[in-house]
Amino acid sequence: MTQLPSAVSVRESGTGTPLVLLHAFPLNAAMWSAQLDALPGPAGDRARVIAPDQRGFGGSGLGSEEPALETVADDVARLLDAAGIDRAVLGGLSMGGYVAMAFAERHPDRLAGLLLANTKATADPQAAKENRERIASAVLARDSVRLLLDERMAQGQLAPGSQHLADRVQELVAAAPPASVAWAQRAMAARPERLDVLAGLRVPAAVVAGADDALMPLAEAELMVRALPDAELTVLPGIGHLSAIEAPEAFDTVALRLLERVAAG
Repeated sequence: MTQLPSAVSVRESGTGTPLVLLHAFPLNAAMWSAQLDALPGPAGDRARVIAPDQRGFGGSGLGSEEPALETVADDVARLLDAAGIDRAVLGGLSMGGYVAMAFAERHPDRLAGLLLANTKATADPQAAKENRERIASAVLARDSVRLLLDERMAQGQLAPGSQHLADRVQELVAAAPPASVAWAQRAMAARPERLDVLAGLRVPAAVVAGADDALMPLAEAELMVRALPDAELTVLPGIGHLSAIEAPEAFDTVALRLLERVAAG
C-alpha cells in the first residue's frame, strides 16, 4: 500500500456511522461544507462525516507517486487506519466516485456502503483521454490553472439554474495547484472500467445523477445501478454535475437514506 503524502488535510464533524466524502476534480473538501454541517444532525451523533482533501488538493500534499487513482484509494484506507475506523460508508462525486470505486476494488472489506454521485464506472474513450492530456500538459507548461478558468470549467459543471454558484466553484477551481491538476487528469485517464467491481459488492449503494448534468449522461448512472446488487437511483431535476453543492438538501436526503440502510444491516 502506498504512503500518504506528508501533509494531509481532513475536515470532520459528528459521531456515529463513519461517512467519508471524496470531492470532485479540481475542487477540494470545502465543497462538502453543507454536508459537514447537516449530516451529523442536531445532536451531532447521526454520522461521523470525514472529508479529506485528496492528494494534491486543498491542504494535502501531492507526494511523489506516479498518477493513479489506486494511490488515492490507498490514501483513504490509511486515513481510516489513522482514524481507528474498520469500515465506512464511502461517498464520491465525479472524480471522488472514481476513487471510491478504486477503493471498493482494493479494500472491499473496509466498505460498509457506497454513494456514487455524478460519476461513471466506465473508462474514458480515447478522445477524453487525449483531452485530459491536453489539459495536463498545458497547465504544467504554463504553471497555471488559468486554462480551466478560460474554458469556463466552473460554469460547465453547473446546471443553468445553478449559475449563481459559479463564483464559489470558480474560487475552488482557481485554488488547485497546476501539478495536482495534471496528476489527477492523468490518473483519471488511466482508470479502467469498474462495472465488474460494482457487480461484486454486497453492500447498500446509492447512485445520484443530475438531470441537467452536461458532463455525465444519465445512462452512466443507470449502468452502475444495473451492475450493483443493492442500489437505489435518485435523479435530481434541474441539477447539473455538482449535485452536493447545487442541491445539498436533496443530496443529504440520499446520504441519510443510505446510512439508514447500512445501519439496518
